[in-house]
Amino acid sequence: MIIETKLEFDNFLKTYQDSSCILIPILCDVNKHSIENSLCLLYVKILDGEEHLLPFRHSEAINLDISYLDKLNLDNKKYIYDKKQFNHIVKCKNVIDINFQYYMEHNEPLYIEDITTNSHDYFNRKYYKLKRVNCVIPILKHLELCRKLSNEFQKHIDLPVHQEYNDDIIDNLTYLESSGLRYDKEMVYSEYNPYTSTGRPSNRFGGINFAALNKTDGSRKPFKSRFENGMLVEFDYDGYHLRLIGEVVDYKFPEGSVHKHMAKFYGDVTYDESKNQSFQYLYGHIPVEVIQINPFFGKVHDYINLIWGEYKQRDFITSNIYSKKIFRKNLSEMNRNKLFNYMIQLMETENNMKMLSNLIPFLESYKSKLILYSYDSFLFDFNLDDGVDFLKKIKKIIESNGLFPTKTSKGTNYHEMEDITEKLND
Repeated sequence: MIIETKLEFDNFLKTYQDSSCILIPILCDVNKHSIENSLCLLYVKILDGEEHLLPFRHSEAINLDISYLDKLNLDNKKYIYDKKQFNHIVKCKNVIDINFQYYMEHNEPLYIEDITTNSHDYFNRKYYKLKRVNCVIPILKHLELCRKLSNEFQKHIDLPVHQEYNDDIIDNLTYLESSGLRYDKEMVYSEYNPYTSTGRPSNRFGGINFAALNKTDGSRKPFKSRFENGMLVEFDYDGYHLRLIGEVVDYKFPEGSVHKHMAKFYGDVTYDESKNQSFQYLYGHIPVEVIQINPFFGKVHDYINLIWGEYKQRDFITSNIYSKKIFRKNLSEMNRNKLFNYMIQLMETENNMKMLSNLIPFLESYKSKLILYSYDSFLFDFNLDDGVDFLKKIKKIIESNGLFPTKTSKGTNYHEMEDITEKLND
C-alpha cells in the first residue's frame, strides 16, 4: 500500500498506467500557496481496485524522489478535486477536475470542508502555525482522510465532462497564478476561484483581495515589476459590457468611443454623463421612453425578456460560448434585471477565457508575463527587452482584432500609471 522503493513503484506503475484513478495530493504546509508548497503524500485509488500511498516528504516513511512524479504523466484518466492546484505540483495530461464537473452540473462547488478526521482537526487547531504540519500527522490518518474523500469523489466521476471548459478555465488560471506578482521585494501569488454563481472568478490569497485592489488609497503602490528593465502595463477594455451585449443582440457600434456614440441619444451630455447613464440603464431599469428612442437599449430590452422567459420555462439559462448553465435553484430573489446582470458577468468571463486561450501560448516565447486578470483588465509585467511591437501584438489579441478596444497605461508601480493608448495606436 505504501510505495517506498523503486521496485514497489515500478510494480505500482504497471497497474497505474492502464487504469483510471483518483489522485489526492497532500501538501506539506496547509497555509502556503501550492506554488510555494511541497508534496507530502500522493494517494492513488485505482477505480475498482487497489489503494496506494506515495510518500515524498513524510516523517514516517522512506520517501520517494520527487522526480518519480514525472512518471505519472501517462495517458490514463486521472480524477482530481483541484486540477489547478495539482498543475502547480506536476503537469499531467488527461486530468479531470471533479469539482469542476460538479460545478458545471449544479452551479455550485462540491463542498468537502466537513470531510476530516479527529487527528487532522487536532493538529490543525493546536499546531496551525507549524510549517509542514501534514508531514507529522500520522500517515495512516492521512490514509483515513483520503479514503473518505475518495468515497465522496467516486459518487461524481460519472458526471459529464465539459472538456473545453475544464481545459480552458483551469489551465488559464493556472498560468496566471504561476506568474506571481512582485510586492515590494518579494513575490506573492494570487488564487483564482472560478466556482462562483456566475463563473466570474474571485481572486484572493494571503489576506490580499487581488480582484478589488483600491485605485485611490495607495494599496496598489507596492506592486512593481520583477525585472530591472521592466514596468507594469495594463490593458483595460473600453465600454466592455456594452460591446459584449452589442455582439449578442446584433447591435453594431461605430468605430470610436461607445460612450460618445451613446451620448447622441441622451442629449447634450458629457462623456462621463453618457457613461453613467448607460450603466444606469444596463444594470438597472430601462425606461419605456429610452426603449423607444435608443435602438441599442430597445434590443437589450428584448433580450432581457428572452432570457427571463427561458429561465422561467426551463429553470436555467445557458451561456453563449461554453454552454454553461445557471440554475434557478441556486439563485435567490431573482428578477429580470438581476438575471441579465448575471449573464453580463458570464459573457465577460467566457469571452475573457477564450481570449486568454489565444494569448497565453503567444506569451511563452517572451520574457514578459501576464500577472493579473480583473474582470475587464489585464496587467502585464513587461520586460523592455520584448519591445513595443510585443505590446502592439498583445493589444491586437486582447482586442480580438479591434472588436473590443482597450485603453493602455504604464507605470513603475500599479498605483502611478499613465495613459499610453495613443502611443500604441501609432
